[in-house]
Amino acid sequence: MPSQELGPSTPLHWRTGLSYGSLGLPLAFVSLPLYVNLPHYYAAVAGVPLASLGAVLLATRAIDAVLDPALGRLADRLLHRGQRQAWLAAVLGSVIMVLGFAALWHPPLAVQEGALVWLAVSLLVCTLAYSAVSILHQAWGTRWGGDPHWRARVTAWREGATLTGVLLASILPTWLGFDVTSIVLFLALALGLLGLHSLQRFTASPTRYGHRHIRPAQATSPWADASFRRLLSVFMLNGVAAAIPATLLPFFVTDRLQAADMQPLFLLCYFGAAAAGLPLWIKAVSRWGLAPSWRAGMLASIIAFSLTPWLDAGDGKVFILICLASGLALGADLALPGALLTGVIHESGHGGSGEGRYLGWWACATKLNLALAAGLCLPLLAFLGYHSGTTDPAGLQALAWTYGGLPCLFKLLAWACLWRAEHLHTSWRLI
Repeated sequence: MPSQELGPSTPLHWRTGLSYGSLGLPLAFVSLPLYVNLPHYYAAVAGVPLASLGAVLLATRAIDAVLDPALGRLADRLLHRGQRQAWLAAVLGSVIMVLGFAALWHPPLAVQEGALVWLAVSLLVCTLAYSAVSILHQAWGTRWGGDPHWRARVTAWREGATLTGVLLASILPTWLGFDVTSIVLFLALALGLLGLHSLQRFTASPTRYGHRHIRPAQATSPWADASFRRLLSVFMLNGVAAAIPATLLPFFVTDRLQAADMQPLFLLCYFGAAAAGLPLWIKAVSRWGLAPSWRAGMLASIIAFSLTPWLDAGDGKVFILICLASGLALGADLALPGALLTGVIHESGHGGSGEGRYLGWWACATKLNLALAAGLCLPLLAFLGYHSGTTDPAGLQALAWTYGGLPCLFKLLAWACLWRAEHLHTSWRLI
């Protein structure tokens, strides 16, 4: 691709967006099987006890999350040396990630202890490589800066590819097995890396934040930035609201709706609607601004999901409508927080030097959201008398309110925090 410069009002060409965002597809392709398929595979195929399996998964994911800030600093150093060095590091990380992913599905089955050690080592290798490449990929696009509409489009291309990867990863392992899935992952990574390679001479001209002095990434911690702390608090509250339904979906669909066979359809409607809704939220940004558009998405999600606690057995078709409506709202959660973060980084003076440090903590918070959701809602359900497979009306009602009501509460808290932060940081409302 020839050398280009972008200005605050320059539209993002679809080829540029596709070249940058395409790496998001295989990265999502890796993450979904690790959370959805892997536990069942090692329990059912390798015969690993659930307690031991849970301990290994918790330990490896905790190590992965704790190391994210360090991986963010590494991304900054690589990008500082030049985009070619960063791209070569992404290639190396992708190769390691594919090897770790493929190894996960071939444990030694003769001895349970051997399968556990194999799981721990290969999962740690795969997830650390995934985190390193993912943070580097996000930092690459974040360095471009740009006005709110430009930033939203860059994030939307990345998240749109991510959604496509999620949809593929939810289908291919079941249809074609994990060996073919590993091959598809390798090919998708190769295409994504080629797209990123074509952008090595793609440079950004000064934007609305370009007049600010760029400070070295080592000068201050992201935690010293009040705008980052406020945005991260909104992101985590909103993230827990999304992670609770993700954690409880199989329980709700199986026990409350009694529609386990419809779960793939629910997921397809949810993520498909999110992908379809991304362009609508980009248009909303050009009319209302980033933070107001995100608040509108939160409100739409609350309205759609507030009907969930009233559903009962046989209401699967109604739940499809809720999945479609809440999926459309999800598009705002995918495209807009990252665009706001880009603005925070550039306003702080760390644009072009410290994106990785911010994104490392951002990635850590994303993983903590899943842990917080499980740690909050599962003990709460046990306290309220629910257990998997129950037919007790009180337990099922507790499940319905935890699945549908608790996320709305967290969304409201996130909405309120964003509304307050928006009035403290007026640039979040700029069109």
